[in-house]
Amino acid sequence: MSAESRVDVAVVGAGIAGIATAYYLSTRHHVASVLLIDSRQAMSFTSAQSGDNYRNWWPHPTMVDFTNDSIDLMEGLARESSNIFRMTRRGYALATRRKTIDDLVAELYDGYVAENDGGIRIRADGANASYQAPDSEAWEDAPDGVDVLSNQALIRSVFPSFSTDIEHVVHIRRAGDISGQQLGQYMLERYRDAGGQKTSGNLRRLERGQHYVLDIETPDGTQTVRADRVVDAAGPFAGKVAAMIGQPLPLHNIFQQKIAFEDTLAAVPRNQPFSIDLDQKRLSWTAEERQLLSENPDLAWLGELLPGGTHCRPEGGDHGKWVKLGWAYNSAISPPQDDLANEPRLDAQFPEIVIRGAAGLIPSLAVYIEQPPARFSHYGGYYTMTAENWPLIGPLDDDGAFVVGALSGFGSMAACAAGSLCASWVCDSKRPAYAADLSLARYANSALVDSLCQSSNKGLL
Repeated sequence: MSAESRVDVAVVGAGIAGIATAYYLSTRHHVASVLLIDSRQAMSFTSAQSGDNYRNWWPHPTMVDFTNDSIDLMEGLARESSNIFRMTRRGYALATRRKTIDDLVAELYDGYVAENDGGIRIRADGANASYQAPDSEAWEDAPDGVDVLSNQALIRSVFPSFSTDIEHVVHIRRAGDISGQQLGQYMLERYRDAGGQKTSGNLRRLERGQHYVLDIETPDGTQTVRADRVVDAAGPFAGKVAAMIGQPLPLHNIFQQKIAFEDTLAAVPRNQPFSIDLDQKRLSWTAEERQLLSENPDLAWLGELLPGGTHCRPEGGDHGKWVKLGWAYNSAISPPQDDLANEPRLDAQFPEIVIRGAAGLIPSLAVYIEQPPARFSHYGGYYTMTAENWPLIGPLDDDGAFVVGALSGFGSMAACAAGSLCASWVCDSKRPAYAADLSLARYANSALVDSLCQSSNKGLL
């Protein structure tokens, strides 16, 4: 590409959301010239930190419809590519020790309203004959809907690794895992096959004139691009990019951590679904450890009641040996750093904290508290989010500018629907019924936004 060039659409950000948007612009809408812009290798920043899980479980039908659409698109790509991104579907297992879960069941009915109640199956005593255990990882063979397991014998037989005090398991069936990197690379290759381009460089200027003018600092000098339309897909830096054209975005960033390690002691069964402990908990410290923690102002919180949400899943398929653990307990808003490798918020204590937390659901993990895994990876990334934890996809106030972002913790699973929806906005083509509610237009509906912000369940993991 020459030092000055012209394109139809410039997409700023080559994470999975930017790639998906460029992919659908090129392959579905046949936009003649699309340019992806990023200073890094594609999928190498926030997208590289993905947990690689997907689910259609949300407490609101809009997000259920949105993620169902994304799963539909991923399944189509899995068929087309001979499942190059290793899509599996054992579901999500949401576990709780509560005696009654009427409120959780009510949330299911609220979220899955399109299922006409037939997709939610209560598995109490005597109602278990048709339950399909998650023995196969093949997504084509898995059922839809939700199984609510309230039968203790059934829970023990299907989830033998779970703590024996678990009273109920909500088994979300249209859920599983993928390789987000492979999914992104597949779309990127198809985008390039369709004539799409990518340039490596830092966006230094974005201005609106007769066209959008983008100055990109590359190793070979400044490259100027004139674009008819521009998409802000800059992930944690989306607010910074939008500010270049005077557009405020209601976004903030929270740094969350995960670990992956080689489960040499086979603490987690290989056929276990992505499993989440919904309950608040106190970590299992000795009396002496608890006393020491209470005396340290920086560590006292570790002895207090902590939020639910510890999660665990096998990594690498039925014959792998690794597991992933996560716990999004951090709530501190922070500006994003350019270099995640030197991220100061990567807490050296997190591996022990998350193992202790996850051992509350899977007691066999407790062995790794005293014998830490020899091979493990500790990493983190930004949850870029709105206060209500819904994405922002659609037009900005500046004519010809669009955003696809705020995919907090659900970027890989939502990228296909997000990219497809953003491309439809850019090309002014038919959009799903929920499109306006996922755009900035929703903030004109104060009743909707207030109800979402006040909800105790925002789908955050």
